[in-house]
Amino acid sequence: MPRRPRTPCKQNGCPNLVTYGNKYCDDHKTNHALDAKTTKAKGYNSRWNKARIRYLKLNPLCVYCQREGRLTKATVVDHITPHRGDQELFWNQSNWQALCKSCHDRKTKTTDLYVEYTYRFLICSLYFYILEF
Repeated sequence: MPRRPRTPCKQNGCPNLVTYGNKYCDDHKTNHALDAKTTKAKGYNSRWNKARIRYLKLNPLCVYCQREGRLTKATVVDHITPHRGDQELFWNQSNWQALCKSCHDRKTKTTDLYVEYTYRFLICSLYFYILEF
């Protein structure tokens, strides 16, 4: 019986094909390992909640809003550098910042979204441009 055709990797700009049932190729699979895990499995448990509340009491205002001259109550403790499962980086308080929900959502959708690929993709694009030139 014939096998199902291979499908493209779901990572933007990736030309690799993956076997049916997989979303990402081996190059990108590790970066999406946390996508399907629950918040508790990612480390956001009661210990995190206590630390988050304590941090928000010490830092009650949104860092981004303060830079723009607005005073907005912070409701989210954000990891400046996304931890991606690294527990040492997860608990490093120098990597935390207090943000309001709207600033956190904006940061997560823009700067945090698969940062490691922006530079590599630029290099690949430049490489293909040079080859075509």
